[in-house]
Amino acid sequence: MAYSELIKDISRIRDYMREFFVYGFKNRDEMGGKSARSYDNERRRIESWLADYMSFRQDANGKNVFISVDTRAVARNPLYQAWKAKSFTKNDITLHFWLLDVLSPSEPKPLAGILDVFDGEYLPRFPNADPIDESTLRKKLKEYVDLGLILAEMQGKQMVYRLPEDNVDLQSWEDAVNFFAEAGPLGVIGSYIKDKFVTSADFFCFKHNYLLFAPDSGIMLDLLMAINEHKRAELELVGDKLLTVLPLKIFISTQGGRQYVAASSLQGKRAAFFRLDSIRKVKLLDAVPDYDAYAAAFEDYRSRLWGVAAGDSHLEHIEMTLKIGETERHIAHRLEREKRCGLVDQLNDTHWRFTADVYDAQEMMPWLRTFIGRIETLSCSNRTVENRFEADLAAMTALYGGDGHVVS
Repeated sequence: MAYSELIKDISRIRDYMREFFVYGFKNRDEMGGKSARSYDNERRRIESWLADYMSFRQDANGKNVFISVDTRAVARNPLYQAWKAKSFTKNDITLHFWLLDVLSPSEPKPLAGILDVFDGEYLPRFPNADPIDESTLRKKLKEYVDLGLILAEMQGKQMVYRLPEDNVDLQSWEDAVNFFAEAGPLGVIGSYIKDKFVTSADFFCFKHNYLLFAPDSGIMLDLLMAINEHKRAELELVGDKLLTVLPLKIFISTQGGRQYVAASSLQGKRAAFFRLDSIRKVKLLDAVPDYDAYAAAFEDYRSRLWGVAAGDSHLEHIEMTLKIGETERHIAHRLEREKRCGLVDQLNDTHWRFTADVYDAQEMMPWLRTFIGRIETLSCSNRTVENRFEADLAAMTALYGGDGHVVS
């Protein structure tokens, strides 16, 4: 008997949630070649979890369904429901309660002993229950051991099973769990723990809470396991492309919440970055003996990264001079706080200079634009950066008016 669950492949749910939540306003004809039946099935499934957050809009092209959530108004990430929704066969339910009843933390039992109790004590009391065969029980025990619900250990020459000790006072961790469930990269774990509280008050709310990455929690966990165990991993990317890499570090944007993994190709090339929402599956492979060497090389490489864009292999030098008034010292403090791998020097009472050597200076463009109005000079060894910045200023000047004389 195979274990039956509602979600056979979480990557499909991730695809549909992304279409609804991130892109939104999708109708059946716009779902990337998926059949109308598949669209309807997945939409109904998601609506059953997220009915309070589903909206639709009717236009000339039909009905467009999307998820609409105000992160300031929800205390719990509703997308965690994708990990908690399961369906069970009659035998699944029977085995779940029988196993938790027959096992205890102090008296381990072998598989044969568990079957004897089922046959001798439980089946006579439940005449409508189906007999449990050894293969079915073995699969269920393995599943529960993998989930941590049951512990397995060798006793002599046979495997025995018992329940874990439950002596943790979860309620004392309520504040920490409430925060982690919404702010942590694997907050779904905290959400599971919150479900165990008899009563759980939600103390925290977040103005900027990036809910949409909850469906990527499984990918995040697999990558963290690969990093912790120093293992290679096979990544199945969107488009059915397979890559074998060595995961090194997880990066999470504080501006948009997007998640990335930095990974080495193991072929002497520098690390590349992959968005977690572009990874469909992760398969852990063998351990890499010289993992520390790859990690050290990446840390050296990382010291010249502004974000997650690597650009060419050579460094690009950028300099910017700002004029900051005596009543605007908060701008200088912000420059120092946000400089990352750059350097900040105060030239005089009203002028500061920012310099940096990075692999891709173009990635700094959004940040540089935030200082428009205070920039007196801007230069970069990559002339494309200067041209793009000047073109942006010219376009803004044409739109709003002015002489546009800001950068020299």
